[in-house]
Amino acid sequence: MDEQLQRTTTRRKFIGATIAGAAASTAIAGAAASTAIAQQAAQQNAPVRSPNHNLPNEQQVGPANPALDAENPSSVWTLDTDNGTVPPFKYSFSLAHKRIESGGWTRQVTQRELAVSKTMAGVEMRLIAGGVRELHWHVGSEWAFMIYGNARITAVDAEGRSCVNDVGPGDLWLFPEGIPHSIQGLGPDGAKFLLVFNQGDFDEFSTFLLTEWLTHTPKEVLAKNFAVPESTFAEVPKKELFIFATDAPRPLAEEQKAASAGTGEINEKFVFRASSMKPTKERAGGEVRIVDRKNFPVTGIAAAIVRLKPGGLRELHWHPLADEWQYYVSGKGRMTIFEAGSKARTFDFTAGDVGYVQQSRPHYVENTGTEDFVFLEVFPNDTYQDISAAEWLAHTPARLVNQHLRTGEDFLTKIPKQEEVITPL
Repeated sequence: MDEQLQRTTTRRKFIGATIAGAAASTAIAGAAASTAIAQQAAQQNAPVRSPNHNLPNEQQVGPANPALDAENPSSVWTLDTDNGTVPPFKYSFSLAHKRIESGGWTRQVTQRELAVSKTMAGVEMRLIAGGVRELHWHVGSEWAFMIYGNARITAVDAEGRSCVNDVGPGDLWLFPEGIPHSIQGLGPDGAKFLLVFNQGDFDEFSTFLLTEWLTHTPKEVLAKNFAVPESTFAEVPKKELFIFATDAPRPLAEEQKAASAGTGEINEKFVFRASSMKPTKERAGGEVRIVDRKNFPVTGIAAAIVRLKPGGLRELHWHPLADEWQYYVSGKGRMTIFEAGSKARTFDFTAGDVGYVQQSRPHYVENTGTEDFVFLEVFPNDTYQDISAAEWLAHTPARLVNQHLRTGEDFLTKIPKQEEVITPL
């Protein structure tokens, strides 16, 4: 019995040793294969990647958000050229809190939502036909772009001159800081527009409102100020109107005449008809319209309206004067920002997204979709300025540049001497 037990134990030890040896051999072989892959990657000085991301080291396991991944391929499958940590420079209006009122809705992207956006903030607003953004003013300047529909704007400057005007898709307006104004949606379907402020911590929900000012002023003071009975102010709302539904305005000419009585009018001073503006630069790959104090003297905010055709590229460049706040109107594309210290990151953008590029950071924007890619570049100063990588190299001695890049001087001498802005296809 003891001999049989001993033989069984010996046999089990032999089998176990054989299995362990085989497992060890497999592990060694696997390790060797992994080492070979790692060595191959190291020799090629590149990570192991596949076009369809199906290699074991590329696979995403566990919980995922496929819809969000599909919208952000440059984050999910980082470009080989991306490197290091670059703070996020994208935020979507779809993620912003939407305040809905009887006359429409509004939502904002500020420094609170996008931390890097320290000098500018943006607001999307929709007004129904007759919907009014209450008479108000604020500390920062308001630059606006009409996305859809039609609206009537009003303002009064420090000399008492009135602005009453109608704006349509593609038009701009600018209300300087402290100028009281209003916006009202017109028929048939109101309006949607973008507002940009040269103030990163701007808050659309905390502006100076006419109703709130009057309701927090004693009625006897109001009566004395306007030389009327106190009863005149009995129906002043106790709470802000903010965005409210009301009747359509009277005919434009009638309201312009009444508002300008005694002091005159400046109906076009705060409006810029970008919708009918000839492109500043037009190429096979798209076009750009630049609006700053040179063609819109009242503005303290500069902007470029860019349209890229499929495959088009807003060339490698940077802005030396100020940060750039972006709004993507339609289509889809991507942008890579380069940071000092060999850092770079790429984000994908689509309609309703906000992008932000800090001062002097090199970047490009590329149309990766099948339709035109339209976006706005907005700056918190009155002058548009950029520096193109191509123009820089074209006007630097070719020998010196070649000593840096080793591209050959023939390539360098053929770079266009004038800035392209949008590269030809």
